[in-house]
Amino acid sequence: MPDIKPHIRVAAGLIFDARGRLLLGQRPDGKAWPGWWEFPGGKIEAGESVEQALVRELDEELGIRATQVYPWVVYVHEYPKTVVELSFCQVTAWLGEPTGRENQALDWVDPTQIRIDESDHPIGPGGASLLPAATAPLRWLRLPVRYRLSQIQGPEQIDTWLARLRNELLRGLRLVQFREPAWSGEPAQLHAAFQATVALCRQYDARCLINSLHPHAWWSEADGVHLRATDARHVLQQDLRPPGWLGVSAHNAADLECAAELNADFVVLGHVLDTPSHPAVPPLGWAGFRQLAASAGRPVFALGGQSADTLDTARQHGGHGIAALRGPLFPCQTP
Repeated sequence: MPDIKPHIRVAAGLIFDARGRLLLGQRPDGKAWPGWWEFPGGKIEAGESVEQALVRELDEELGIRATQVYPWVVYVHEYPKTVVELSFCQVTAWLGEPTGRENQALDWVDPTQIRIDESDHPIGPGGASLLPAATAPLRWLRLPVRYRLSQIQGPEQIDTWLARLRNELLRGLRLVQFREPAWSGEPAQLHAAFQATVALCRQYDARCLINSLHPHAWWSEADGVHLRATDARHVLQQDLRPPGWLGVSAHNAADLECAAELNADFVVLGHVLDTPSHPAVPPLGWAGFRQLAASAGRPVFALGGQSADTLDTARQHGGHGIAALRGPLFPCQTP
């Protein structure tokens, strides 16, 4: 009978300063993986919530009092001798100055300067090796927190859409989904609108994903594919995972399990609040959203009634960010 590996629950903090730098700590001698770099944090004790455990660990380990903690992704990583369930949180405010209370070295690094090598291991500036469990969250950090879904509807609205999109790209939008289920024009006009959207996104170094309702032949023209829940099941059955970035729409636990089996980069979960798109379907609410998001194992965007005003609320409930058809993604923006 094979040995059963110990299962350890850990709260890990991705601590960001005002310049967007990420704090790393080096594991000291006497611990497993000495000399490797990691995100600060530690084991969750019985009776503690993730946030309580992280606040305590950061006090003990760094001498700081975290005052703004966003639950983010719960991720399971299997090491040679243990299985670690990592509850990643993003920490953006604290009291005190981080100090290595366990004689560990600390370093503030630009997360964009951390590369993933051929063996799928993260390598920091100067060749520093990060623990293998850091690979996934470092990739997820490349995802913006705002996700715009197109709603052009017909050829006469293409110019209006492109003008609105340009304005959002100028304000920092970096993730767009082309999704036109109610297109009123000819297929050739729809394809032209899609190509114009992709071209505009690339002018601003933004990614444009195409929804799976559109022809498969167009998928390679985008930066990735966003699968509807029903299409995700079909892709999984056919073992046809699309290249590039992969998003999946989810409405329940079964959809999230499908996204996990596809190893999707992120999911869009909803609808969270009342929305004109689904007037007869009860929303998840923020409590329901948080419960499902905690089981996703990857970043989750909140969908349904979302706008710039709900971004912080979504993050407080475990969301990576927000996705929207209509709502303004930036403050003081006209829908």
